[in-house]
Amino acid sequence: MADSSSPTIIALYSDSMKKSFAYFEQIGITWFLVRWTILAIPLATIIGSLVAFFLWSLDELTLVRLKFPWLLAFLPAAGVLIYFLYDLAGKRTEKGNNLILDEIHEPGAGVPLRLAPLVLIATLITHLFGGSAGREGTAVQMGGSIADALAKPFRLSTQDRRTLLLCGMAAGFGAVFGTPVTGALFALEVLLLGQIIHTALLPCLIASFLADITCQYWGVGHVGYSIAPGSFLRIDPSNWLPSSLLLGKVILLGLAAGLVSACFSKLTQLVKQTSNLLVPRAWMIPMTGGLLIIGLSLIPGNSAYLGLGVWNADPSVTTISAAFSLGGAEQFSFAWKLLFTAITIGMGFKGGEVTPLFFIGATLGNTLAILLGAPIDLMAGLGFIAVFAAATNTPIACTIMGLELFGGEYFLLYAIACFIAYYFSGHTGIYSSQRMLQSKTGDL
Repeated sequence: MADSSSPTIIALYSDSMKKSFAYFEQIGITWFLVRWTILAIPLATIIGSLVAFFLWSLDELTLVRLKFPWLLAFLPAAGVLIYFLYDLAGKRTEKGNNLILDEIHEPGAGVPLRLAPLVLIATLITHLFGGSAGREGTAVQMGGSIADALAKPFRLSTQDRRTLLLCGMAAGFGAVFGTPVTGALFALEVLLLGQIIHTALLPCLIASFLADITCQYWGVGHVGYSIAPGSFLRIDPSNWLPSSLLLGKVILLGLAAGLVSACFSKLTQLVKQTSNLLVPRAWMIPMTGGLLIIGLSLIPGNSAYLGLGVWNADPSVTTISAAFSLGGAEQFSFAWKLLFTAITIGMGFKGGEVTPLFFIGATLGNTLAILLGAPIDLMAGLGFIAVFAAATNTPIACTIMGLELFGGEYFLLYAIACFIAYYFSGHTGIYSSQRMLQSKTGDL
């Protein structure tokens, strides 16, 4: 006859086993975090130091360019030099950020270490002679290159190598903009449209945070932006009308940001395809691009659309910072910067697109604020993050970027602007290696 207490004994044994497994799982998680902190420390220290040198160099070279505006005349020759530098280093390096994304998707020959100094030198050349480019591409590519180099002596598995590459991307992005949480989320969100890789959440955050701290340690700061408090009132029966009107204006901004972002992505690709078709020699493409930039710069008659556009020694010139105030941007500043950057990037110069996208977004927000009668600093800040969110298909990361850059009072508006811009950009983007798991509306 069976012992009636058997089910009870089995149940107790089962509970004991579950507790034991849970205990060992926590030990495994603890080791996972300790291990990735150990791996992140050398990675973040190197990347943060490189980014600090890069940002310092950019500021110094921008001062030189502004002091000697005739340097713009040598932009075509600079483009030819960049072409031959990349040709000498190997065609794979030409893919830039997309090379790193491809290696994460499908590990292959790896990210060459020479990519780090190559993209650094090419970006500094681009900015010294007036090309309209950014800096995130350089930071992300240096991060990916250093990460892959460190993966080899550690003999990491394929999965761990992917995670380390994501950490390198996060560290570069977080350090170059001083936004460590955004850096981590950007690396995880940009890889696949429709999915965030949660297994690498904390490793990427650790790497991004440590790289940002390292960059700050070297005394390199970031331009600060601010939005005055009190523009947005909580929607309740007493003030629903003004708040609802502002909400409607933010929705319009998000829609416009998405469309402008799609225009930028398509125009950059069109410039690249057309130049490959019409220019007979590959080395002549950046030379032609340099000549186009010189010609276009004569129309506005100032240096507003050359270089980064973060700041300028001339206070009358449009910059990202100036766009947060009345009179800080001309009505079509966003369109000019879009054109200059599409030609610069599409015809072979290096640096990245993100900082120009900040410029395009902030000046677009400034223009719409004046047309719609909305707070200028708020709309400039929302445009700043919304155009970026749409162009990279990273609405969550960009919403957090708003929080890190501008504070938390307008968090709801950050989300509304970024999410709407993300949808209205369609299935476009600045990274061709970003993969789509499903459409933005879930149809596929």
